[in-house]
Amino acid sequence: MEERLYKSMGRSGALSIVVGIVSIVVGVAAGVLMVINGARLLANRSKILF
Repeated sequence: MEERLYKSMGRSGALSIVVGIVSIVVGVAAGVLMVINGARLLANRSKILF
């Protein structure tokens, strides 16, 4: 019983680390895309005709 619990805790810890790393990567990628999109909008705002 204790061995199963030990293995389960190991898997859970490893999964938490993986999910954390993926969250960081996705967050950074989303931030970079938002900055690029914002810069494009600011650069092209003079081309808008009303």
